[in-house]
Amino acid sequence: MAAAAISRTGMAVVVALLVAAAAGGAEAVWIDLPLTGTKCVSEEIQPNVVVLADYAIMYESHHTAHPTVAVKVTSPYGNNVHHNENATMGQFAFTTSEAGNYLACFWLDSPEKGSGTSLNLDWKIGIATKDWDSVAKKEKIEGVELELRKLEAAVESIHHNLLYLKAREAEMRAVSEKTNARVAWFSMLSLGVGVLVSVLQLWHLQGFFRKKKLI
Repeated sequence: MAAAAISRTGMAVVVALLVAAAAGGAEAVWIDLPLTGTKCVSEEIQPNVVVLADYAIMYESHHTAHPTVAVKVTSPYGNNVHHNENATMGQFAFTTSEAGNYLACFWLDSPEKGSGTSLNLDWKIGIATKDWDSVAKKEKIEGVELELRKLEAAVESIHHNLLYLKAREAEMRAVSEKTNARVAWFSMLSLGVGVLVSVLQLWHLQGFFRKKKLI
């Protein structure tokens, strides 16, 4: 029994570590909204990843004023994936189709703006968006089987992240090699132009000195 308990504890620790590594996109942040202007939060996300976020205004110094916010979330190519106005709380969820920085911007859009307005943003990405309690109830699994399912999802997420990083590395290497080749050709061209200009100058000076009968 003790060995089984230790084994389960060890598995739970491994699962927790893997989930933490795979779900680096689980974060809650506090955003202080200015009276004018916009506050934005960005996250670099790969394609085909589920994003889930909840946001809510927290009132500090205004008991009578009830400010509201406008929210706009855009993709790396500027496509609008979420837009909301006159909100005190809300949620956005989508599956990414583009790789890059997704931008979530918030600003006060009500006449009653007051001061000390903060917004809580709970931003979850990838495996962090999964509701394991619902999965366990739906598939009627628990204990070791549920931990193994979490472990499988974490490993799969890490595998996808590694493939994405490998693809990005190959892309950056290709860009670097292409840039180096262009720099090399430009250097050779610059050297050739310099030699040609020197030859033309020498030819011109020789003609000039011959006309003046200096040589």
